[in-house]
Amino acid sequence: MNKQIATLLMSFGLLAGLPAQADDLGINVVLESEVAPGVYGRVELGNGSRPEVYYPQPVVIVKDSSYSKYKPVHLHVPPGHAKNWGKHCHKYHACERPVYFIRSVEYEESYQREHDHDHKKSKGKEKGKKHDKH
Repeated sequence: MNKQIATLLMSFGLLAGLPAQADDLGINVVLESEVAPGVYGRVELGNGSRPEVYYPQPVVIVKDSSYSKYKPVHLHVPPGHAKNWGKHCHKYHACERPVYFIRSVEYEESYQREHDHDHKKSKGKEKGKKHDKH
């Protein structure tokens, strides 16, 4: 058992030492279903169908000489981040990149009705923007 673990760790060590770009190796994460609620960040797509996005054209905040060398990325972000991208792009290290925002069912009205919380009954100190983080 220890020998197997040692072999496995050594294999990972060798693989980690190889400098590589994901594009060069063809390694990516394939998005086949809905992105998990509350999980945000970059999504690498396979060669299959493209997910539904908020805007038909990629959004770019900082257009400089390096803009043309970047491929568009797909990001899953809260709708407020997509709407005010200039305020939030630095959190995702994507201000200078063309970005498509993936539409998520968790922000659709039907999903909200099914998973709605009764926030109006909340009393006390927890009233306000940060009273219920989820």
